[in-house]
Amino acid sequence: MVKNLQVFSSDAGIKKALVHSIISTMKKEFNLTISFLSISFIKSNELRQINKSFLKHDYNTDVITFDYSKKKNEIDAEILISMDDARKNAKKFKDAKSKKTMKKEENKLINKFNFTLLASK
Repeated sequence: MVKNLQVFSSDAGIKKALVHSIISTMKKEFNLTISFLSISFIKSNELRQINKSFLKHDYNTDVITFDYSKKKNEIDAEILISMDDARKNAKKFKDAKSKKTMKKEENKLINKFNFTLLASK
């Protein structure tokens, strides 16, 4: 388990150990420190309300990230994910739901630290 990582989900299909494993791999690969990282898998209507309240966007989205980090290689953030919307987008773009969502979050973290993405695996 990754220290300072919290994973919340009401969806029994979310494998918290897998999320920890993915974050652990990224942490090692990119030499990151995690001060605090909260990843919450929430309902579509809850994420839409957060999108509307905090970002002033009145539409559904699959992922919202609040980044509080102050240092380049340090993560202090909240990631909110709607699996319902991720599944819809996965079907829409003919991509696997977990691959699309995790790749999107991986890209956000990598871009945050100004890393260059290499060819897709």
